[in-house]
Amino acid sequence: MECGLLFGDGPFRRLTVEEAESYQGPGFLWLHLHGRDENDLAFLKRQPGIPGVAASALVATETRPRCDRIENGAIVNLRGPGDNDPADSDRLVSIRLWIHDNRVISLSRRRMNATATVMRMFEDGKLRDPGDLVAAYARTISAELDPQVAGLGDRLDDVESDLEEPKSLYRYRTQITRIRSEAIAFRRFVAPDRDALMTLAAIDVEWLGDDDRLHIREAGDRFARMAEELEAVRERAALLHEQITDLRAEQLDQRSLHIAIVAFIFLPLTFITGLLGMNVEGIPFAREAWAFWGVVLFCIAVGAAVSVYFMWRYWLRERG
Repeated sequence: MECGLLFGDGPFRRLTVEEAESYQGPGFLWLHLHGRDENDLAFLKRQPGIPGVAASALVATETRPRCDRIENGAIVNLRGPGDNDPADSDRLVSIRLWIHDNRVISLSRRRMNATATVMRMFEDGKLRDPGDLVAAYARTISAELDPQVAGLGDRLDDVESDLEEPKSLYRYRTQITRIRSEAIAFRRFVAPDRDALMTLAAIDVEWLGDDDRLHIREAGDRFARMAEELEAVRERAALLHEQITDLRAEQLDQRSLHIAIVAFIFLPLTFITGLLGMNVEGIPFAREAWAFWGVVLFCIAVGAAVSVYFMWRYWLRERG
């Protein structure tokens, strides 16, 4: 657990757990729990001014982005980049905040990248009230997540460019499937993040200033743009998957056509060689020295004539 106290006209001061639990004075107090202790719920219920509903929401195992007002406080859940658990399918880490008057209690079961940045801003005295803190979380999370979402679109652009000269359609299909699954995993929480921030900016509470609302709306707009980009990535990935399927079918058709053409060319030659290869009397020129080479030249002429016919019918050309 990490505890800190910040006065509007004074420096940052780190508190012990006992000091933070019993502190009732002025200033902006922030308690951050790591969420790995089974006694967290009991600790939260001992805190003054925190309802049982908010305490249960902070320690809930499964969460989604949300913002619910409770009297003059609010429970806010956000999702952002952090340490991923291989056993967990969620791509983003949750941060849960209970905000009431000049006190903020946050909890995160896994390390979120934005927390370290917000803590440095808090220690540097840049966050003077709870509105500043939640706005800093919103801005930091959106700024970290934006390049990752844009990277999915860039990777899809590279696949589209490579498809102009396809070498391994199976490899491209695997890449597109991976990009699409990542987009689905991100969008699962990006769109609710946007809704939670827009709801937070609209509630009327004393600890949320006009500048904080402006920053929160700005972060919400960025989340809305990312949600649109993720939706576009999903649709483009589906179209590319269909295109690869069509290309594979066309390749199969071309190869089947080439095999059929080769079979058609050798079909009359097989008939000729089979007819002349019969072990019966009466085969023309059987005793002549030039007969073998004559048959060879005749077969070449027949094969060339069939090939020319297929070329004239445009069967041997690649279809665009």
